[in-house]
Amino acid sequence: MASLADHPLDDFLTEDGAEARQDNHEEPWEPPNHRRGSRRRNRATGLPTIARFLVWVLTLVCLVVLADRWALLYAEHKASQRLKDSMHLAAAPEVSIGGFPFLTQVAAGRLDSVQVTVPDIPAHRVTLTQVTATANDIRIDGDGPTSVRGALVRQVHGQVLLSFADMNRELGASQVDFTAQGPDRVQAHGTLRIAGRDLSVRADAEIRREGERGIATSVDGIRLDIDDLATYRPGTRPSEGLHLTPASARRITHEADQIKSMLTIPAIVHRLGVPDSTVSAALHDEDKLHQLTGAPRFLHDLTRINLVDVALAHPSLLKRLGLDPSLLTTLTKLTRPQIADRFSFAFQLPKPPGGALQLQRVAVDKDGIRVDVSGTGLLLGH
Repeated sequence: MASLADHPLDDFLTEDGAEARQDNHEEPWEPPNHRRGSRRRNRATGLPTIARFLVWVLTLVCLVVLADRWALLYAEHKASQRLKDSMHLAAAPEVSIGGFPFLTQVAAGRLDSVQVTVPDIPAHRVTLTQVTATANDIRIDGDGPTSVRGALVRQVHGQVLLSFADMNRELGASQVDFTAQGPDRVQAHGTLRIAGRDLSVRADAEIRREGERGIATSVDGIRLDIDDLATYRPGTRPSEGLHLTPASARRITHEADQIKSMLTIPAIVHRLGVPDSTVSAALHDEDKLHQLTGAPRFLHDLTRINLVDVALAHPSLLKRLGLDPSLLTTLTKLTRPQIADRFSFAFQLPKPPGGALQLQRVAVDKDGIRVDVSGTGLLLGH
């Protein structure tokens, strides 16, 4: 008891009570807030639910898109095979169905557009390099993409390409090349082997429409060059036949023996329109000969003489001019149609089972001949 007297109760209460009061002052007691904790838990548990929903939605959308694309590819493949069989093509055409989504179009029984590209279609003597057509407003007959029985094409527009590369291979036999000469004309140039000799050949072909679905050519301007000596054009018109080139005529007028040989043939003198007295004087006087043959008019008239009849009657004349008589004989047996047939071609678009299909504009460019095609009310697969 005495010891307790040394430590008064007040001191104990003062020191310990001060510390207790200090501790209580630093961390005051508050009741727990259960509402704040529940909000944290709701947010944490809500996020996975939204994410799972989005994943399901995206997965469903992907499946729908994949199903739509699969149905589209299947329909394009079946349409390609059907076109190949119906048109008897060597290769299946490329079919592209436009519009998205595809299944809703099928459900509505209508397609927005279909593009078809058909390569290498045989057309008599030539091959159509490419036929491209775009059909719009197509009414389909079927219960689904796998059971389409036919279609009605309200409108179709397309283009046919006949390339010069194919024409060179199929018509020219690697010896004649076709090039553009104008908006509706084609020029053929190359070589033809006649009587064992390669002759340079040129021909002009006019491209024209033939009816509503056909294309044909009119070949004219056929010319075969015998080196630089003469030019042969088949036909009976004044500009046709066998004619000396300007260079060859100029060279002959400078060689006295050759020009005198020609002036001794009455048929040539008559066609030149030179008086007999003038010719007789020129044959006996070199100065008068040079005066006659040196005139520009004489050189021009000399190139206009058709040597066919003259040469056949005077074969020695051809030899003096450097021409082979047997070559001329072969040339004269070639008629214009025979030569023109080597460069002529035509093709006809098939008649559709329903509706109308016709050619529109025909144009020639650097790649070949292009023809615009249009059609309405075409029935397919019925």
